[in-house]
This record gives sequence, structure tokens and C-alpha cells, in this order.
Amino acid sequence: MKTQVIFNSDLHFEHQTWKSELFFWKDELRSFENRLEELVERWTDKDVLARLEHFQNEFILQEGRIDEFLEGIEQHEARIAGTSMAGEDSMDAVMVKKHLEFREEMETQRDMFRELKKEFFSFLTERL
Repeated sequence: MKTQVIFNSDLHFEHQTWKSELFFWKDELRSFENRLEELVERWTDKDVLARLEHFQNEFILQEGRIDEFLEGIEQHEARIAGTSMAGEDSMDAVMVKKHLEFREEMETQRDMFRELKKEFFSFLTERL
């Protein structure tokens, strides 16, 4: 069985990439929330307002999930720093496994966020 070494610098790079993406999503959510505020003032139809409330709730959930991801990244970065201070350039198998699981969660989150945006833009197209 071949052993593959994953270096801390590679994990750190991926974390930085994820953080940039997550902060971008936060900015997008602020923009979406601003748009919702405009629409709430414009519409009185109960069905439309219910859909707007649905999106507001989804945006709140997404923001919370983004914060969880950012916190998880910071925790993993602290572990990487600990191993680096101990003179190790790579993580143990358990931490690499956690990182790979986190990567899968990011992929899932990316898909969920993309679907929410698609749904929101479709709604905007219908109503505007």
C-alpha cells in the first residue's frame, strides 16, 4: 500500500481558498437580503410575501452554515499550526481524513448554495 503525504501548506492553501469562497457567499447573501427588503416593501400579495419569507429563512440558514464552516476552518488551522510548531510538515491520517470529509461537506454546501441562488433568481424573474 502506497503512503501519500499531504503537507500542511497544501491544506492551508485549500483552507484559504475555501475562506475566500465563503466570504464571497456572505457578500452575496447581503446583496440578496437587500433585494428582499426592496421586494417586501413593493409587494402585498400573501403568496409572494410567503416566498420572500422562505428566502429570508434560507439566507439566514446559509449564513449560519457559512459561519460554521469558517469556524471549522479556523479550528483545523489551529491544529495545523500545532503540528507545524512541533516540527511536523504533514498531518496524521486522522486529521487528513477529517480534512477530506470537510472537503466533501464544502462540495455539498457549494451545490446547495448554487441551487438556492438558482431558485432565488428564478423567483425574481417570475415576479419582476
